Parts: sequence; structure tokens; C-alpha cells
Amino acid sequence: MSELEMKCLKLRVPKVTKVKRGAVNFSSLKLTFAHLSSLSLTCFGLLSAILLAGCQDTRERDSLAAQVEQLTQEKPQLQRQIEQAEAQNKQLKEQVQVLAALPENVKLENLRLLASIKIGRYSGFYDKDKDGRKEKLIVYVQPLDEEGDKIKAAGDVDVQLWDLSKSESGALLGQWHVTPGELKKLWFDTLLTINYRLSFDLPASIDPAALAGDSLTVKVTFTDYLTGRVLTEQKAIKAQQNP
Repeated sequence: MSELEMKCLKLRVPKVTKVKRGAVNFSSLKLTFAHLSSLSLTCFGLLSAILLAGCQDTRERDSLAAQVEQLTQEKPQLQRQIEQAEAQNKQLKEQVQVLAALPENVKLENLRLLASIKIGRYSGFYDKDKDGRKEKLIVYVQPLDEEGDKIKAAGDVDVQLWDLSKSESGALLGQWHVTPGELKKLWFDTLLTINYRLSFDLPASIDPAALAGDSLTVKVTFTDYLTGRVLTEQKAIKAQQNP
């Protein structure tokens, strides 16, 4: 017998007093109905409490099961990350050991360091869709070492287009920024030369007539990530050039 049944049995229902035929003992009936209602409410309350407790236990079990499943799925990924970090750490330690063994006078002097930058002569405006309007600015940037050789230096680049015939407030026609991740994908190698080829959309606000002048200037600022040097170069460009 369950605990609920025991509690229900302990609630005694009062005996109805026997009355003569034709006579009704209303007070006894009211008392009986009151005890029956109390018994029903008590049993219902106990049942509800048991059901709620069972539902709560089920939700907790489901929540714990979901957490266990999530942790199980994340474990292989975390393990791979740990293995990757350990491999990178090992590689860095080996690099440190190699660098520490080099003489002081050869640690930098044998590296090809960025000394200057040059804006290529084919930099200019480009009519991409051949509609008579030049909507692209192409800038060729050549990083040079101390001997004048071109090198693929890592860094970021800022490019500005100026119209020097205008007042200072309206002279800047456009400016763009190239991140290191974008720059390394723009290394352009041909039979004649190698350089970074930067392509930008001209702002729609630029008057096409302004591109016909001879006072347009491109300014390039290159931040070298190896040495921390900031190099600047500028060059006048003409609208008739079509890189």
C-alpha cells in the first residue's frame, strides 16, 4: 500500500446518524459532505505534489542529459585545439632555440628589410565596363629593400586620392585601407615586374570631369609589420592612363 493510500485511509469519514424514516438529519449530512470534500482535496493535493515532483525530476534529468551530450560533442574539438596549440608551441620553441644560437651580428643584417616603397608607373584610372566612365582606381605598390630589389613585405596600406587644385577642405577625393590579410593576396607577378596591385571603386560623388585634370595625386602609406616602419610615397596620375 502506497504512502498516498495510507494517508487517505487515515482520514476517517464520520458515521451518518441513523434517523427515523421520513426524517432527515441535515446537520449530519452537512458534516459528511464537508469531510468528503476535505478528503478529496487532500488526496488531490498529494497527487498533484507527487506529479509535480516527478515532472521536475524528469526536466532535471533531461537538462543533465543535454549537458552531457553537449560536452561529449565538444570534447573532440577541444582535444584538437589542444593538440594544435601543443604543436605550435613546439615549433615556437624550436625557432627560439635556432635564433638564440645565431651570432648577434647576423640576426638582422641577412634579412631583406623594407627600405622604401614606389608607386608603379601604370597606376591610374580604369574603365571596367567600357562605358566611357572610369570607375576604378588601380595603384601598383612596389616594396623595395636597401638594394632596390622588390620584396613581398607584410603590412597594411592606406591609399588617398587628392585633387591639389581644390581647397584644403575639398581636396581629398577618396581614401581606402588594405589590411595585411587582404594585402598578401594582392601580390601581382608578371613577366615585366612584380608588385602589389590594389584596386578601388571610386566614390560616386567624384565628378567625372575632375578625373580629366592633371592635378590628381595618389598618396600611399605603408606600415611594415616586420620593422614597424611607416613609409610614404605619392605620385601624380593622369586620367588617360588605363592600367
